[in-house]
Amino acid sequence: MILGGTLEARLLAARLAARPDTAVTLSLAGRTRRPVRQPVPVISGGFGGAAGLEKHLRRTGTRLMIDATHPYAARMSANAAAAAAASGIGFFQLVRPAWQPVAGDRWQTAADGAAAAAALGAAPRRVFLTLGRQELAPFLAAPQHRYLIRSVDPVEPPLAVPEARYLLGRGPFDEAAERALLEGEGIEAIVAKNSGGTASYGKIAAARALAIPVILIDRPALPDAVRAASLEEAEAMAAHALASPPAAALSAPAAAKRGV
Repeated sequence: MILGGTLEARLLAARLAARPDTAVTLSLAGRTRRPVRQPVPVISGGFGGAAGLEKHLRRTGTRLMIDATHPYAARMSANAAAAAAASGIGFFQLVRPAWQPVAGDRWQTAADGAAAAAALGAAPRRVFLTLGRQELAPFLAAPQHRYLIRSVDPVEPPLAVPEARYLLGRGPFDEAAERALLEGEGIEAIVAKNSGGTASYGKIAAARALAIPVILIDRPALPDAVRAASLEEAEAMAAHALASPPAAALSAPAAAKRGV
């Protein structure tokens, strides 16, 4: 079973489903109203915490679980690690490497949404928020700014601030389009997550070109686990685990265990 919601999860599911000896299921949190079509059967919604997930793993006879959720889905990752340990199945994480600053970036980090809202300062600014519709509440404390908010699904109810405009969009977003958006909207600051990967990096590259400051919310701590940093590495680790006896498949090769 793959815990998904990311592009990498969908691509990995397709690769593993091509194995004639493997049945793959993809689990989604169910927060997106119109998720993209997936290449394997999908379970949508939560399991009821680590205990519920453990029960599901035992009931379905799952041998390997891959946590390919978003790097900020810390609670789900913690539940997954606990359920895998309790049920004694193979488990590893597929975690995108975080973006790293390069020359020209004007980055500031913030511990959470509240810290990011405070970091915007007291003076009114035109701010681009790309955090997801469920993580906007901290910006109620900074109503002086004019917000441009992009999300996959509509923000309901709208953020209760004097000035906010909403865009619906699903990545990938390329640099040229993001630069045109930032210039056209007169954006003076961006608040985003350090998601890693290429699908949403366009705004980071565009901000660099336009010398726009970016406030990046820190990644949460993830449970200690074997980790893959790329789709290819994850596929190889899954193949190794699936080809091993159950007791030997509890972790990927020791050389692969590293933080990302």
